[in-house]
Amino acid sequence: MDVLLFGIAKDIVGKPQLQFSESESVPNSVLELKTMISETYPEFAKLSSLAVAVNSEYAADDVSLGRNDEIAIIPPVSGG
Repeated sequence: MDVLLFGIAKDIVGKPQLQFSESESVPNSVLELKTMISETYPEFAKLSSLAVAVNSEYAADDVSLGRNDEIAIIPPVSGG
């Protein structure tokens, strides 16, 4: 499972991507993934809103995840 991180999420984690190896257990849902990242990187939990895409489609917290999924975490973007 590859988790691509963008914007402030990338800054918090300190790298643009998280990978789960074959030997690691993967989260079962989008919510579980966000919880796992927040436990490892507490600043991540402070993000008030963010979009999550699973295999290029936006996904709600209850969407199931599989080992071969590609997930993108997209925090809010400000601009003018």
